[in-house]
Amino acid sequence: MTAAADPYARPDPPGFALTLWPHRSLTSGGAQWVVGLAAGGMALPLASLSGSRVGWGLLPFLVGALYLLYTALRRSYRDGRLREDLRIWPDLITVTRVDPRGRVRRWHANPYWVTAHLHEDAAIESYLTLKGNGREIELGAFLSPEERVALYHDVTRELTRAGTPA
Repeated sequence: MTAAADPYARPDPPGFALTLWPHRSLTSGGAQWVVGLAAGGMALPLASLSGSRVGWGLLPFLVGALYLLYTALRRSYRDGRLREDLRIWPDLITVTRVDPRGRVRRWHANPYWVTAHLHEDAAIESYLTLKGNGREIELGAFLSPEERVALYHDVTRELTRAGTPA
């Protein structure tokens, strides 16, 4: 599935550009090691029971646990393909969100009318939104609360620099 061209693409570089993505603490090679170590760790006690009814009874559960671990790691890496691109020009702000399946959603507004809000009383700690052009969108929901606070300060500074009331 090919994404449609960005209708707000511009030849001039933005005054501020930022790409956000979820943090990955484990590389794909590290994930393979985790699955291998888990398989080895589960095989050790099973080896002493090999050939017995108990060993055969435990085998499906151990294989199932390995399969669930592998599936969870694959899902985590697929979700890690999420990306948000924030661009600010003096007369335009755009946010492009590409979800893990490749679906693209775009939002744009005149930065003069955009406000950034850091909601401390929301269900998510330090929930960051941008409001403008008749919509309010979340920004960096996958980031840690500290990262969202830092992002809020960066965005408000850049909105002010672009000539907005922030």
